Amino acid sequence: MSNPERERVAAFGRPEDGLADASPWYRWGPYLSERAWGTVREDYSGAGTAWEAFPHEHARSRAYRWSEDGLGGICDAEQRLCFALGLWNGQDPILKERIFGLTGNEGNHGEDAKEYWWYLDAVPSHAWLRWRYHYPQQAFPYEHLVNENRRRSREEPEFELLDTGVFDGDRYWIVEADYAKADPDDLRIRVRLTNPGPDAATLHVLPTVWFRNTWSWEAGRPKPRLAAAGDAAIAVEHESLGPMVLQAAPGPDGAMPRQVYCENETNAPRLFGSQPATPFPKDGINDHVVHGAATVNPEREGTKAAFWYEVTVQPGETAELSLRLAPQADPKAFGPSFERVLRKRRTEADAFYAALTPAGTSAEDAMIMRQGFAGMIWGKQFYNYDVARWLNGDPAQPPPPPGRQQGRNARWRHLDASDIMSMPDPWEYPWFAAWDSAFHAVALAHLDPAFAKYQLVLLCREWFQHPNGAIPAYEWAFEDLNPPVQAWAAMQVYQIDGRRDTAFLMRVFSKLVLNFTWWVNREDAEGRNLFQGGFLGLDNIGPIDRSHLPPGYRLEQSDATAWMAFYCLNLLEMARELAKHDPALDDLVVKFLEHFALISEAMRTNDLWDEQDGFYYDVLRAADGSSMPLRVRSMVGVIPLFATKALRQEEFARVRRLSKGFAEMPEHHVLGGAGGEEDLVAVGVAAHGRARRILPHLFDEDSFLSPYGLRALSRWHAEHPFSVELPGWTATVSYEPAESSTGMFGGNSNWRGPLWMPLNYLVLRTLEDYHANIGDSVKIEYPTGSGRQYTAGEIAEDLRQRMLSLYRRGPDGRRPAFGWVDRLQHDPNWRDNLLFYEYFHADNGAGLGAMHQTGWTGLLAELVARPSALPGARR
Repeated sequence: MSNPERERVAAFGRPEDGLADASPWYRWGPYLSERAWGTVREDYSGAGTAWEAFPHEHARSRAYRWSEDGLGGICDAEQRLCFALGLWNGQDPILKERIFGLTGNEGNHGEDAKEYWWYLDAVPSHAWLRWRYHYPQQAFPYEHLVNENRRRSREEPEFELLDTGVFDGDRYWIVEADYAKADPDDLRIRVRLTNPGPDAATLHVLPTVWFRNTWSWEAGRPKPRLAAAGDAAIAVEHESLGPMVLQAAPGPDGAMPRQVYCENETNAPRLFGSQPATPFPKDGINDHVVHGAATVNPEREGTKAAFWYEVTVQPGETAELSLRLAPQADPKAFGPSFERVLRKRRTEADAFYAALTPAGTSAEDAMIMRQGFAGMIWGKQFYNYDVARWLNGDPAQPPPPPGRQQGRNARWRHLDASDIMSMPDPWEYPWFAAWDSAFHAVALAHLDPAFAKYQLVLLCREWFQHPNGAIPAYEWAFEDLNPPVQAWAAMQVYQIDGRRDTAFLMRVFSKLVLNFTWWVNREDAEGRNLFQGGFLGLDNIGPIDRSHLPPGYRLEQSDATAWMAFYCLNLLEMARELAKHDPALDDLVVKFLEHFALISEAMRTNDLWDEQDGFYYDVLRAADGSSMPLRVRSMVGVIPLFATKALRQEEFARVRRLSKGFAEMPEHHVLGGAGGEEDLVAVGVAAHGRARRILPHLFDEDSFLSPYGLRALSRWHAEHPFSVELPGWTATVSYEPAESSTGMFGGNSNWRGPLWMPLNYLVLRTLEDYHANIGDSVKIEYPTGSGRQYTAGEIAEDLRQRMLSLYRRGPDGRRPAFGWVDRLQHDPNWRDNLLFYEYFHADNGAGLGAMHQTGWTGLLAELVARPSALPGARR
């Protein structure tokens, strides 16, 4: 069967080249965030208060320094030219040009978007994209959302846009944007406007094109230009992009839309009370449309421009608008040829996903996979951040406050990024997080292996990785730590891509060896192979803030230490694979296996294991030498299960011959013969006896096992809260299946015990590895107390079914992820548009946290695309 999209993906090029030098099909994509306000890069405040320094209220009037945002938009790979939709319902005080939400200090459960939009479809080359948004016909309740969420306590749910009643009576607009490329630089854009309400309604639609402001920050930078090219086109002139034109077809009434122009320049009088740089500032189109102000250029030129349609739609009807962005105008751009391009690209997308869908997959799971992957493709974002310039300030702008030189990211002056990156969420996170990126790469490898490799290589490039070997964690604090999962992800991507790209593997391996050394030198405080890695993504799971300990205390972390053992084994596997082509790397196989044994031995002999409970815990040590285990049954104590690997007897024997230390230790770390083959030996941190002690906790429905996966915190704590006495205060943990009730860890660390997709995924894949190692000979009671025995592979398959059931409609027609929201569950205009949440209620499966295509929940798509090949698998 023909698969043109797969052929376009295959033409990507080498991952180290980046998108700008790769296949021309990647030149234009969904790289424009839904929000750029409130980010670290735009924060030039003295106190580092990013959310308050550039709030939503400033966004329409203030030129961004580092990136742009828009509704359902696209841009080129260097974000020189942007296109997105502007909307006005005739009631709002402002144009709807970007997504609105609450900052971490406004929401009762932290930062969150307060709108409804979806990424319905996409292919990796961006030859076909679909976006959908629901916009109220009444005034958007900005103030109501802020005030009500501020009023609510942490014990109350968030107040959402649906709760305000603005969608009652179906008085809203369904706005859909479809993008189809006729060729790499010829984009056909269809905008559909559906009125599901009971009355005719009018919507102002402003397809908008503008340049990212690159000229205001230093003198002498050239300024591009947009200008009217007749009534049906806007001409684009840019020194490096080349000439382009945005064409518009007549509206449904047959009339051509008006053209309005302003400059992408800050409205200084409005924001700062200073002199204007132009009479037609960034919010000039907004003020002209909403208030009739004389703030658009009558000469019809500028650096921001829009076609202004005014469309009236009858109840239940749909109107369409057509546009084209291309190098030159075509008087025959619209009509049958326009529709043919859209149909062709949609058909090709169908063929692409049909080839990805395993035989026997249900229609429901195929939809989950396709929308999950679509969200991850739309999550490709332009990321622009020169830390040295950000710290020092721009020549043509006032200097930042002096304290900035000692503040956030001050030790990362080398970081200079202008790249396309896979973001966790185009609204919630218009920035990267290192371990999120690793999980994204595993899922993206099914769609576009070269782009997946590009993401893993990128964070190890010299303009990201610190000279000391550290990999930046996330923009809010590059020096913080994420779990070191890059080596695992690289091996996963290598395997999904057919185990053939050893050049990619070597490129990543060499840089990760540097990163591993940094961990050993910086995070093993006393050289005891016990690691203190801060919160490691589990910030709200324990009784204390693990990144900010009480004075005089240190924390020996079960999860940090286990992650390092996991890191060792994955670097070992990479070295073992590469040694097939370069025997000199055999020595590194020995090195990483020996280091694994040292870490494993440290976990065995330094109180992290609690023999009575049969579980791993963190240990808090005071300056006087006393210690206390933090007996919280959480994923912290499960992570040691991940550090397991099967080795050939000959490799194991060679290590014992060459390593003086390891020869004395193996009996504590060897799990025994693997897979029924005498030639295989499995090693792991949680040796056979300990693994068999942990699994009953993990598979207990009154502890970790939920109908929808594995809880991050054991439900055992509902009846047995844990408390620890510290100087001057008492720290407590009790079971919270959804949002956390404590603000101890910051305004955005709002979870404690829900289902969390990345760790559920790693448990599932670990169980599959266990089955591959020990085969059918060992069975485990599952669920605990049921009396039923299953292989590790069969349990892994059951977990997969539980995780996917979050999004499957059950016999009652409800998707657990949509919780108690009736409109999301039953309304045909809403129920099949999937929101991929950050995490999920541990008992009922309701989606929580960031709710717009959070990237690592896209792992569900990967679970459909790569089902278990082990016995007992079903779909």
